[in-house]
Amino acid sequence: MLSERLVNYNLLQFFRSGNERTANTLSPAIQVLGSFNGGGAQVGRSSDLQNNYEFQDYMTLIRAAHTWRFGVRLRGQIDDNVSPQNFGGTFTFGGGIAPALDANSNPVLDASDQPILVPITSIERYRRTLFLERLGFSVSQIRSLGGGATQFSVSAGNPSVSANQWDTGAFIGDDWKVRSSLTLTLGLRYETQTNIHDWRDFAPRLGVAWAPGGSGSNPRSKTVVRAGFGAFYDRFGLGNTLNALRYNGAVQQQFVLTDPDFFPSIPSISSLTDLQSTQIRQQVSPDLHAPYILQSAAGIERQLPFNTTVAITYTNSHGLHTLRSRDLNAPLPGTYDPNITGSGIFPLGAIGALFVMESSGLYNQNQLTVNVNTKARNVSLAGSYSLNLAMSNTDGLGTFPANPYRFVGEYGPASTDVRHRVSLGASMDTKWNVAFSPLVNVTSGPPFDITVGRDIYGTTLFNGRPGIATDRTKPGVVKTVYGLLDPNPTPDERIVHRNYGRGPGTVSLNLRVAKTLSIGPRPAQAAQRGSRSSSRESDVKRPYTLRISMETQNILNHTNPGPIIGNITSPLFGHANQPAGGGGFGGFSEAANNRRLELQTRFTF
Repeated sequence: MLSERLVNYNLLQFFRSGNERTANTLSPAIQVLGSFNGGGAQVGRSSDLQNNYEFQDYMTLIRAAHTWRFGVRLRGQIDDNVSPQNFGGTFTFGGGIAPALDANSNPVLDASDQPILVPITSIERYRRTLFLERLGFSVSQIRSLGGGATQFSVSAGNPSVSANQWDTGAFIGDDWKVRSSLTLTLGLRYETQTNIHDWRDFAPRLGVAWAPGGSGSNPRSKTVVRAGFGAFYDRFGLGNTLNALRYNGAVQQQFVLTDPDFFPSIPSISSLTDLQSTQIRQQVSPDLHAPYILQSAAGIERQLPFNTTVAITYTNSHGLHTLRSRDLNAPLPGTYDPNITGSGIFPLGAIGALFVMESSGLYNQNQLTVNVNTKARNVSLAGSYSLNLAMSNTDGLGTFPANPYRFVGEYGPASTDVRHRVSLGASMDTKWNVAFSPLVNVTSGPPFDITVGRDIYGTTLFNGRPGIATDRTKPGVVKTVYGLLDPNPTPDERIVHRNYGRGPGTVSLNLRVAKTLSIGPRPAQAAQRGSRSSSRESDVKRPYTLRISMETQNILNHTNPGPIIGNITSPLFGHANQPAGGGGFGGFSEAANNRRLELQTRFTF
């Protein structure tokens, strides 16, 4: 407190965190797309050690009708990372077109003595591989009968890499009380960071709060109208820089081989060049900008009888320079045939895939939210409803365009496009110091991407999307609830847009029951008063508090599905192979449970 009108807040912080992971087995991983993952965990013996620094200096100055706030923040991060990720290799099995087999594993022939081709799922390809291997079939025979891995990938090189990053932000703002019923907020923030060439991150802020009917003699109003606009930046994470340093082709190498003929053996790294493998490199675009959102909001809040408040808010978010990735060395259109090994003409030459992290994405969201809160003596109730529409052409750096040369259809529902959300919560205290806190959450289904489950553009990625079939007799056409989809789209077919599918909704009832005990000797004053008065025991403050709580997530055991499988060649297309799971009350987060009970105790002294 520098004076009655000037407050200075300083923070100097250092924290260090580290973790290690060790794989239980060093065997290669097996990915049967849209069905299951098996084999060894491809983490090897990895570790991560981070040192984080932060300094803040914030000031608040009150002068007349103005409340000024200004300050600066400086953050630093140093990361020493060891990651032998995928050093053991990964075999991937995808679906596709293969001969129909009879009971003796012989191809079924048509009238012209040609094999009849049918679509097979990823798990069927894996089953044929194991079954035909046990029968002693050769690698070429297994491949001709629809078996064999679709792809093999492996990494090699130096697993250790280190990097650091610094970012800073400075701001100034003014809450100007124009009159007792009207407050205007103006502000400006500037941010920048190392590791990207972007030094122009200015973020203006503007807000207004108006209480109609308020005056100097009666400043309180039952209605408040608020509106605001601001720019909000996201920082480019240090982990992305680590990936670019690690997978630059020199520190580590990532090799990908299509239709390998050595499953389940692992070849030597030196032999992969002779096997016509593709090396993958990653880099950060020199033109990358920090992503930001321009957000506008307007709302009205009204106090109703019986201690009830209703607030209605509309929010519009327009995101620019959002992050996504792209293969800059994808085969030129019309030159790659997934059925011909080694095909494709590459714009940068035969150097392999070049995955570039760039900030060319777009995000738009409109959201209407209604909140209701009410309070009685020992009961508090809160409810909310949100109507949401979110569209984008990326869901982050893990998003690649399905067709690297044709972005039509990339703009579609964002992963955050959950149309309806309802939340009802309560808090009830009883005279026995027992508190009940139920919470009901209901959401509509999120979108999911529909893919063909194999690499159809020569990018080593399995994110190609099917076409809407115009010829129902074409081999491989898959019948789905979204119509007939073609996993081998032709140039004249319309491709389904990104996140074309829509999953089921979720329903969850959570309940927390807590009992609080005050223990220990009573204070001396309370002991003396106890002989002369009959004050309640709960009014006496004791030095220790013990709180015991039972917290149940999804107490009704309603099955809420996890991520929906969008691979049309998976037998589980449109379904999930794991429950939603989620964060537990105590900070646990996993997807291995549907209903979860957690018992907690807290001792305070």
